Amino acid sequence: QVQLVESGGGSVQAGGSLRLSCAASGSIDRTYFMGWFRQAPGKEREGVATIYISSGSTYYVDSVEGRFTISQDNTKITVYLQMNSLKPEDAGMYYCAAGSWVAAPLNPSYFAYWGQGTQVTVSS
Repeated sequence: QVQLVESGGGSVQAGGSLRLSCAASGSIDRTYFMGWFRQAPGKEREGVATIYISSGSTYYVDSVEGRFTISQDNTKITVYLQMNSLKPEDAGMYYCAAGSWVAAPLNPSYFAYWGQGTQVTVSS
């Protein structure tokens, strides 16, 4: 069992920044992927950014490349998502997720553990 606790969501104006945090506990190790997924009303859940804990390799959906950065803490299984230059289309519920045996790093189907979600609102 893996537990994920998220924080950092909120409301910003377009062009602003937010930093999301996700702390993991339980039966998780460095062979896992962790990352962020989002879902806006009326849209499917999509992978935003993930990281392979062991190597630090990162993966981003094209729409956030260059604006968002995923990173991990050096002393604990915690991941962050720094979101800059936010756009209204970035708004939605952001979920932290973790999984092993991940064949496609931005496909939510491969992630077995999910946090409760944190809301991100971007006003124009």
